[in-house]
Amino acid sequence: MPEDNMILKKRVLEMADKSYRNHIYLFTPFLTPAEFSDCVEELEKNHYHNFDSDGGTAIAERKVIRFGKAEEFGYDEPYPIVCLVIEPNLAKFAETLSHRDYLGSILNLGIDRNVLGDIIIRGKTAYVICLSKIAEYISENLLKIRHTNVTCTITDKMPAALEPVLETEQLSVSSERCDMIAAKVYRISRAEILKLFHEKKVCLNSRVLENNSKQMKEGDIISVRGYGKFIYDGVQSISKKEKLRVTVRRYV
Repeated sequence: MPEDNMILKKRVLEMADKSYRNHIYLFTPFLTPAEFSDCVEELEKNHYHNFDSDGGTAIAERKVIRFGKAEEFGYDEPYPIVCLVIEPNLAKFAETLSHRDYLGSILNLGIDRNVLGDIIIRGKTAYVICLSKIAEYISENLLKIRHTNVTCTITDKMPAALEPVLETEQLSVSSERCDMIAAKVYRISRAEILKLFHEKKVCLNSRVLENNSKQMKEGDIISVRGYGKFIYDGVQSISKKEKLRVTVRRYV
């Protein structure tokens, strides 16, 4: 097990214990899907249940774990998460910028990656989920991305543009195996999807899934890093050749 991983697991156990003993809310930085999965597994293994999580949006990949429960403490404390809306000063002449462009420009300000959540691009506007403690610094100092001058606005309410849009698709598969359905959804080969499982880039219900042959159940949510996310709605019918007709709702 990598040393960084062991340190992270130890840290979340300490936070869970401190929150429970002192009746205070504590928050992790943003965690990658793999880190989140490992932390939740470690917490459950040690019988800690005083936590939940949020990433700012319904389809967030990077999440913050919050230790503490309102029913135990008698009060609630919101997540220290805000959204930075990054827009070009002159949209007509602005470049088409990528996720890498936005992330690189922000990190070049001396920002640690773990204070940033997901970056969602809608047209020529980017929405960067981040910890509130760093938002003002980014807003004041992020003035240009590549050759495009930009303006940053901070909001603690997630913009309507980040509401998920779902597109229904029907697929024909021979089984409800996760790898088979995911490969069909993303139109990639079996070898490619197996590689993604091996690289821990596939998550089932926000937990890293390494068992590629796991049978999917209605309501399961699969996300594959770099490819997107979908909800599995189960088998709708079976063809004469015993092919399963299944339905998924894909986030677009």
